[in-house]
Amino acid sequence: MSPAIHRAAYRELGEQHEYGLLDAASEADVEAAVAAIRCGEIAGANVTIPWKRSAFSLADRTSAAAQRLQVANVLAFVEGQVVGHNTDVLALEEEFRRLAPASRAIVLGSGGAVPAVVAACRAAGASEVWVTARRFTPALPESSWPGVRELVGLGAQAFAWPASGQQEAGVFRRLASQTQLIVQGTSAGMQGADSGEPLAAMVPWKDFPPDALAYDLVYIPLETPFLRAARSAGLRGEHGLSMLVGQALLSVEIWLGRRPAALPLMQAALAELSARGTH
Repeated sequence: MSPAIHRAAYRELGEQHEYGLLDAASEADVEAAVAAIRCGEIAGANVTIPWKRSAFSLADRTSAAAQRLQVANVLAFVEGQVVGHNTDVLALEEEFRRLAPASRAIVLGSGGAVPAVVAACRAAGASEVWVTARRFTPALPESSWPGVRELVGLGAQAFAWPASGQQEAGVFRRLASQTQLIVQGTSAGMQGADSGEPLAAMVPWKDFPPDALAYDLVYIPLETPFLRAARSAGLRGEHGLSMLVGQALLSVEIWLGRRPAALPLMQAALAELSARGTH
């Protein structure tokens, strides 16, 4: 998706830059790409999983957002150095401030972009961020739940997966009653992944306040079971394409010192999805 979005950004700014995909099959490939940035052969790069931690460690300097997560998804060439940034957090923070100022947020999932979601919720003003994931089983002590230590370190609180039993489902309902934002951070509902229907059915939609927002990081397809269920319950729903465009806007601003208008980038992203038959 990114080449189409970034080409639209350069057209919007009247720039002639090129943006392409670089396959990094190994750590050595990542090191070679970072070396190409350091010598000025490449002006900057976005980095996707699984190489965001490697990008952070290979950078010469890193931003505060990148340091907090120990993850960099943007690299920039600055005076002979590679500077690492994290625009995932900043883009999500902007989204949450714009869409759903929240005192409490619930996040489903524990891997992938979830640490960035937690950091963004806290930065946007949420005093409580609760996280649950399939691997958060009540049969095990919370301290042993995969990824929980990092999330707690970012300011989250964890609770057991609601589908584990009636008690866990009851905790979810109680939390939902005073929650303004619920974020779906798993691959459920994504094209080629789990259907997403069981996860959507697990959420106690009727317990959320009527002005709550359901935000799904998935954007292929745009309409997921999670969002359909939220809207059927009368809640607002937002897909993750706006976050993808938002982090691209911030990336371009880092590289060029100017931020393009968002609308042409969103239109380019939607056109790309339509061309793929995944709109």
